Amino acid sequence: MDEALITYSHVEVHQQELCVLSEVNLELNKGDFVYLIGKVGSGKTSLLKTFYAELGIAEGEAVVLGNDMRTIKRKHIPQLRRKLGIVFQDFQLLTDRSVYDNLEFVLRATGWKNKQEIKDRIEEVLQQVGMSNKGYKLPNELSGGEQQRIVIARAVLNSPQIILADEPTGNLDVETGKAIVELLHSISRQGSSVVMTTHNLHLLKEYPGKVYRCKDHHLTDVTDEYVVKENIEN
Repeated sequence: MDEALITYSHVEVHQQELCVLSEVNLELNKGDFVYLIGKVGSGKTSLLKTFYAELGIAEGEAVVLGNDMRTIKRKHIPQLRRKLGIVFQDFQLLTDRSVYDNLEFVLRATGWKNKQEIKDRIEEVLQQVGMSNKGYKLPNELSGGEQQRIVIARAVLNSPQIILADEPTGNLDVETGKAIVELLHSISRQGSSVVMTTHNLHLLKEYPGKVYRCKDHHLTDVTDEYVVKENIEN
């Protein structure tokens, strides 16, 4: 069996001096699609931030892609982040550059040098997210859903083992949100694991995955509970 990509055992997460989550036990394997659900302020985003070393681990054992997150050195964090694709709710695209230039910027920043290889990879990811003909556009010329597709394209540029998506449908209408989740599921079927925070529980019905709930400073696996509920409803 493949080694888990993320293993958290009895982990405690703090924001400043406050304990946000305690006794977190979580395992992420290749191809998993994991939803983190819970109210605003329940710790979903804080947990995501510990995966890419934006927030430290206060207690417990935490391993992400072979890195001990309790002891990881600052100089090793960029290397870890290159193996992760991060999808932010507020896009964080460079507004003064075209879609193509946004993606080229990321590739050059992560060590790509060959112009033809860069061009081929950008065309490949744009096709993957259904945006082949939009490379010349500026972000503000795109709809919210299109911008989110570009953000996902940016996240998969370096073929990450894990994609972290923080409320990727939060600013989108229902249909566009569904299309984005469908896209993330298709990416997970191609081998990247996905961890997605959401409070849109309707998506879980249509696009099932593992479900963890953040509540009362704890993370609980509620996948089975969710499946049982669905069976009763249907």
